[in-house]
Amino acid sequence: EPLPSRLGAARRDRPQPAWRYGALAAMFLLGIAIGWQLHAYRADQRNESLAWPRRAAIAHVVYSPEVRHPVEVGAEQEAHLVAWLSKRLGSPLKVPQLAAVGYALVGGRLLPGERGPVAQFMYQDGRGQRLTLYVRINPDPSRETAFQFAQERGVGVFYWLDRRLGYALSGEVDKTELLRVAPAVHRQLTP
Repeated sequence: EPLPSRLGAARRDRPQPAWRYGALAAMFLLGIAIGWQLHAYRADQRNESLAWPRRAAIAHVVYSPEVRHPVEVGAEQEAHLVAWLSKRLGSPLKVPQLAAVGYALVGGRLLPGERGPVAQFMYQDGRGQRLTLYVRINPDPSRETAFQFAQERGVGVFYWLDRRLGYALSGEVDKTELLRVAPAVHRQLTP
């Protein structure tokens, strides 16, 4: 039985308005654009998480071989060093004391980072082996990580994010030696 005309039965031969096809195409293109931007954002996040341990390794290689000028401010001026670098990074810094694991503070320096100033603290053991602690501002303070390890041309790097700061302990030592020192650094930096 046919539908009553008052129910407004749709006619099958009526063409769809052109604006509907345009709106459908626009929604499809918008979805592609949003997906592309999310993909680019995630790729940037992955690159950033790999870039700063690499920068820490490069800074270690550049400054650790120096004999006469390995640091800008020596360990004898530790209070000045910490105050200066804290002011430049805009966050209170601590210098881990690593005598218990066989390393003494040599001093530190200010370095340029991808997103602003970075601090580098240098340590040395009795044999002259050096480790550096690279400290940067964490762009996402809510994000924290456990220890991660990277190797960059013979330099091992243990790195982690802890609230407002990111840390990378670097050295031309084996992974076992870095793993022995990194927890001592972490314990002193984490309240």
